[in-house]
Amino acid sequence: MRTPFQTIAWVDGHVKMLDQRRLPGSVDYLHLDDAAGVAEAIRTLAIRGAPAIGCAAAYGVAVEARRLRGAARDDFSATLAHAFELLAGSRPTAVNLFWALHRMRAVWATGASDPPATIAERLLLEAHAILAEDVAANRRMGDLGAALVPDDARILTHCNAGALATAGHGTALGVIRSAAAAGKRVAVFADETRPVLQGARLTAWELQQDGIPVTLLPDVAAGHLMARSRIDLVIVGADRVAANGDVANKIGTFPLAVLAARHGIPFYVACPLSTLDLSIETGSAIPIEERGREEVAGYGAETWAPDGVPVFNPAFDVTPAELVTALITEAGVVRKPDRASLRALVGSP
Repeated sequence: MRTPFQTIAWVDGHVKMLDQRRLPGSVDYLHLDDAAGVAEAIRTLAIRGAPAIGCAAAYGVAVEARRLRGAARDDFSATLAHAFELLAGSRPTAVNLFWALHRMRAVWATGASDPPATIAERLLLEAHAILAEDVAANRRMGDLGAALVPDDARILTHCNAGALATAGHGTALGVIRSAAAAGKRVAVFADETRPVLQGARLTAWELQQDGIPVTLLPDVAAGHLMARSRIDLVIVGADRVAANGDVANKIGTFPLAVLAARHGIPFYVACPLSTLDLSIETGSAIPIEERGREEVAGYGAETWAPDGVPVFNPAFDVTPAELVTALITEAGVVRKPDRASLRALVGSP
């Protein structure tokens, strides 16, 4: 099942990305030709979702190197190093961003004495590889995860973990897409996902494009549905998974996992291996991004909170590993993830 839109691509020497801030009202694309523009797109949620952010960061490096390919070596190196810093500072929680930058920096380091034009070409090839690998990983995840989805499943998802959040196909929505493509009848309940409404604006729109039945609900209605036996499974994506299996995902995920455990409903997390961060022992050490007051105090041009009222706006929360029924990755499905099973998954001693 192919989506009728492109989240991110390299076109005629620049980065093309779907501006997700404008969905579902209009389908508009940004055309960016430097790292600063890509970093700003990541920071302002024009592109979001951990795998997509990683791809965007890789192309941000590539487009900056291309822009500098005629520069003197010292100028090239200094300006490209600054580009890495800009991109690394755009958002803190999604580890895919730093994973992709690490890969790009390693490519640069292996030929640092080569002409800038040669380095630029290698960096672009690496960005292409990161994007292609993400699509392949998502499709493999979809195939593995689809086996966990029963026919006539009623599925709850939170935030957006689809093609919009990746290079294509999606993680959590990729599993749903693959199940539908395999002939299973599925119906999706999409949380609105406050405060930025990724479920209402993005997930509902994305599934509608594919003809997959989707019903939008307020975040606070999930427990009501579970208590009435109207949800068969929950599946979400992830922005970072700690070594012990704790999962950072969009704010509101943790209470869904608690509700699912209370009602005996499987709670699945779908993410590529690039989202695993074995350098962080537990979820308590995952950096949690806090965003601006305006996202909670109102929406767009409208403000509904009284002036002067403080706002606490964490973008993510952490779900303990014991609440995760299974972690779905391109390398396999890990039930009840823990340190041993995750290290075995990635082949780490």
